[in-house]
Amino acid sequence: MRELSKRPQKIGETAEAVAAPAFTERPVWRAVGDGWRHLHGSVRGAGASFEWHDFKANVEFDWGKSFHPGSIEVCLNLEGEGRVSLNKQEAVFAPLTAGFYRRGEQTLPATRSANQRHQFLTVEMSFDFLRRHLGEFVTSLHPLVREVVAGQSEKSAVAPSTRLTSRQQQLLASLREAPVLALAQSVWYQAKALEVAAEFFFVAPGEQELFCQRQQRIAAERVEKVVAVLREKLSSPPALEELGRAAGCSPFHLSRTFSTATGMTIPQYTRQLRMERAAELLKSGRFNVTEAALEVGYSSLSHFSQAFHETFGCCPGLYPLKTPTQQTALK
Repeated sequence: MRELSKRPQKIGETAEAVAAPAFTERPVWRAVGDGWRHLHGSVRGAGASFEWHDFKANVEFDWGKSFHPGSIEVCLNLEGEGRVSLNKQEAVFAPLTAGFYRRGEQTLPATRSANQRHQFLTVEMSFDFLRRHLGEFVTSLHPLVREVVAGQSEKSAVAPSTRLTSRQQQLLASLREAPVLALAQSVWYQAKALEVAAEFFFVAPGEQELFCQRQQRIAAERVEKVVAVLREKLSSPPALEELGRAAGCSPFHLSRTFSTATGMTIPQYTRQLRMERAAELLKSGRFNVTEAALEVGYSSLSHFSQAFHETFGCCPGLYPLKTPTQQTALK
């Protein structure tokens, strides 16, 4: 395992790059030394490439520059946290998760967290390789893969990550060391590339859904999860980072997703939930203003009163008899 230096990475142009300007990821992994190991194959040649990574990052590491244009990469993540994102699409790689992403002309922002050990295996397959082997199965493929095989789109895209099953963990372990003679490894690894494709790229009948629909569903599920957590911990709401972990995405992505879905920021929504709960407590007659404020997490009575007045149009001491609606009804 090699540790990343805290010094800024300097990538110079190599003699190989001058002679062949085609894409190469070796300069990206130079900073980790033997923490990056090419196992077999190549994206441009065989159509599939297998790589093992084992390093400690002392600083946040950009691994998106290693993604080959014109390929789909599967990441089997054992240890360390990473993410790949594009617009509203994101794959969060926690320990024992897997996911895949499509690299077209547009680069994919991808980071590996600082002060962590990272262990993961990647299998990168070219668009041509996928078309050659999966063409007859196009209707059964995940939308991100199907679009490439059917010639509909080659733009960069990201699929959400999932937990590694026990079978997938066994597959990962087998890929690290080919159990065949050197002369047979090309055949063995090609078969394994197809096994990875079969494991991750197919969807069961009845589960076909458009990529955008899947993203919308996942976004809605994340918002529901956050709202449930906020209701449960209303008096002491979790930090944004904790909410992100609960929802399975980055804090930034969660904030944007939540605002789009609800029309409010998470703090605004939290305050709304607190005020609604405080109103219920005051209306019950079993709580005075101070007790209601403390129950929903306000230690400052003045801050609570201001928030309550902005929400309901009256101070909490007069609720529920002096709301604008009730005042109109009493006239």
